[in-house]
Amino acid sequence: MTRRSPLPQRCGLDAVRYVVGPSLPARSAHDRLLDRFPALGETAATPLRERFARGEVVRADGTPWQADDMTTTGDALWFHRELRPETVPEMELPILLQDDHLLVVDKPHDMATMPRGRHVLASALVRLRQQTGLEQLSPIHRLDRRTAGVLAFSVNAHERAAYQGLFARRQVDKTYRALVQAEPGSALPARAGEQMELRDHLTKPHGSLQVRVTGGEPNAVTEVEVLAVHDAPRHLNHPGTGHGPEPSSRDSAPRLLELRLRPLTGRTHQLRVQLAARGAPIIGDDLYPVVRPEESADGPLRLLAERLAFTDPLTGQPRSISSTRELPPPR
Repeated sequence: MTRRSPLPQRCGLDAVRYVVGPSLPARSAHDRLLDRFPALGETAATPLRERFARGEVVRADGTPWQADDMTTTGDALWFHRELRPETVPEMELPILLQDDHLLVVDKPHDMATMPRGRHVLASALVRLRQQTGLEQLSPIHRLDRRTAGVLAFSVNAHERAAYQGLFARRQVDKTYRALVQAEPGSALPARAGEQMELRDHLTKPHGSLQVRVTGGEPNAVTEVEVLAVHDAPRHLNHPGTGHGPEPSSRDSAPRLLELRLRPLTGRTHQLRVQLAARGAPIIGDDLYPVVRPEESADGPLRLLAERLAFTDPLTGQPRSISSTRELPPPR
């Protein structure tokens, strides 16, 4: 059940809701928020007591909390986050489909799906809420910030779970395209038209930026088809691949493979880590096989969410939405 916020959206962002959990020591509303959100006490932030005095922290019924009011288990405190200065680049966000239930866009590379960290006002969700005025808009799946392509949103909050259930039950046909640098000895097929299935057990250690391939029952499965094979420009290099010595002949040189990918599961960074683990990292990847500054990558990540297809759980209508974008060539 969606809880209605007592505060209206601000700049396309929902208010933050904090509920006091059981077995916590008695604390004032002011101290409770500082314990849970230390950033509220930073010197760059408006002093929290001033925000309480202005009535900016409210209960579920919209009445304001006082800073020294004592809180108890189950109490809800609502407030708006203060936004850090953020550069919001102008980017085209084409709408591929819009009706009473769905809004589907063709997301550019390097735009976050959800507001997070340094990417809040520049995220697709916030941009679209401001652009369309649809306050209940919410994503029914996610794309990595660095991945472009088809991204779908639910228009109505009470319908979101029905669409998310399709992804959870693997009833959505997802197709991606990628451009990878296949090193000599890569485990991927080498000829156009060849196919294979990637099956791995992926884990993400706490605090790590990377997902890792580890032993265990496969929890990540991807179908791969080679669409085209090209010679790789000599300047392309993914440090730390660890797949053999430097090529000494044309036959052993790295190749660019254009791939069609069909993930049958939806693990974090699934396509990126599975390809890199086989000696074929995606061009422009700053996380795999090694973490490096994004600005050192060869332009945008050459990964495109090309198509989504499913039967609409609300209307029974078959849906098939395709991106109009192309993968950028290597620089």
